[in-house]
Amino acid sequence: MPFPNLDSLESILAFAIIFGALVFFHEMGHFLLAKRAGILCREFALGMGPKIFSFKRGETEYTIRLLPIGGMVRMAGEDPEMDMLKTGMMVRVERDAVGKVTHILLDEETPGSARAIAGRVLDYDLETKLFITLELDGEDRTFSIHPQAQLVKDGREAQIAPLNRQFKGKTVGQRFWAIFAGPAANFLLAFVLFVAIGLLYGVPDDVPKIGEVMPGGPAAEAGLVQGDRVVSIEGKPIASWRDIVEIVSTSPDKELQFEIERNGQVSTVPVHVEGDETNVGKIMVTQSMTYAPGEALKFGVTSTYKFTVMILQSLGMLFTGAVGLQDLSGPVGIFQMTGQFAQQGIAILMQWAAVLSINLGLFNLLPLPALDGGRLAFLLVEALRGKPVDPHKEGMVHFLGFAFLMLLILVVTWNDLQRLFA
Repeated sequence: MPFPNLDSLESILAFAIIFGALVFFHEMGHFLLAKRAGILCREFALGMGPKIFSFKRGETEYTIRLLPIGGMVRMAGEDPEMDMLKTGMMVRVERDAVGKVTHILLDEETPGSARAIAGRVLDYDLETKLFITLELDGEDRTFSIHPQAQLVKDGREAQIAPLNRQFKGKTVGQRFWAIFAGPAANFLLAFVLFVAIGLLYGVPDDVPKIGEVMPGGPAAEAGLVQGDRVVSIEGKPIASWRDIVEIVSTSPDKELQFEIERNGQVSTVPVHVEGDETNVGKIMVTQSMTYAPGEALKFGVTSTYKFTVMILQSLGMLFTGAVGLQDLSGPVGIFQMTGQFAQQGIAILMQWAAVLSINLGLFNLLPLPALDGGRLAFLLVEALRGKPVDPHKEGMVHFLGFAFLMLLILVVTWNDLQRLFA
């Protein structure tokens, strides 16, 4: 079997844009709610692995990493930066005009100001009391530390994070929303995409009007045109498009009398209905479309709900054994399908992106270790117990969960490759 779409620049660009957007919005959800809670966000990253591009704005470093397999918001309290400072170390400190330490220089190679004070660290607290005690020429001196002080090593700065700026220092509710906001952003993105589809390409309208008339079909041969309003069929009043479909689909190979309103004039038109291979009647017309903003918003809500339910049903089939791991697709399969949808037009590609966004949101809400749902489960346990789970135990659970997810990705990627070469 040939490699469909794998060498297509269109497929590569479509996949990169869609996957990048899904990850960006997911991480932006985490980022915005974490910032709102006052959590210090050290890094906002797209991709994993080594950094290939980065810049810093304010307290946060924004990075693009080599492997396009996700992203992260690195929050204070979930990183090892503060382990750089140890008692017994020789350091230099720089202070502001009121005497608070603004920089702690951890190595001799890092240049400092002429007013930097050098001494051996005897004691310090970077979380609550914010002080550092140094031995200076046989004398102990204690200095207050600025809450935004920087630890500097090898020319790189790492801002300290007092407890009230750390993830663990926030309430259960604040932490819950900071985690939940990632998947929620994916549902919001799907809603926005569906609304955009409705505004740009229209939403099927249930009014009994004829949309596009296919050349050579029964409707075209009978003289029906786009915009005709169906008043009745065989004397039966018609109130909606569904009424038309119900009568036509159950009348294969029959002639039906259509009462049509056109430009204020009502006339009767005989239409001979074709029967297809499944004996379903057709007259070869499409449903009319509406571009009303209200209908587009309604389409966004109903479509997001519909696909959410469909995906949940599919997940249920996986857990009940109705479908197996061999039926799942991974990155290769998603790339392949993205290329196929890209060739079918922007509207289809936008819908595919919305469905993928819902998939990502639901997958992350599964109560599995290393996923957002697993972290939310630990927060719910903490709320019920009144105290947090031991951080080391929780970390081990998440590590094992991450290893399991990596194994699952390998399995579904192998499935994709087998289908590709079959």
